[in-house]
Amino acid sequence: MSMTDVARDAGTLAERLQALANEALALAAAAERAAAPAIAAADPFLMLLTIFLLACFVGYYVVWSVTPALHSPLMGVTNAISSVIVVGGVMAVGLAESAAAQVFGFLAVLLASVNIFGGFLVTRRMLSMFKRKGG
Repeated sequence: MSMTDVARDAGTLAERLQALANEALALAAAAERAAAPAIAAADPFLMLLTIFLLACFVGYYVVWSVTPALHSPLMGVTNAISSVIVVGGVMAVGLAESAAAQVFGFLAVLLASVNIFGGFLVTRRMLSMFKRKGG
């Protein structure tokens, strides 16, 4: 294969790539036009409530998926996974347009923070128990 063949093939591929890029842009524009009514009709409270509920479910299943062997001193560290809920709650509080969404977001932050700090306190207490026993 000569250099001119390679250059010609590269030019052909570039043209096909440009055509595919144009087609992708057209599809994206069509999808945006099709989704516009649904986006306009979406209630901000329902979107934020959905984020809150999904954060609760994710946090619940992540924490309960921890094996029992880790529940002793390491559970305090794994409770930091609740930071996912904290991030969702902070987003709900910051982006909320309604008072109810702000309240739910605040409750999510509050409860997840209790979980995180409580886990670290339990770990600290267990570490002090091991130090006293000489373990």
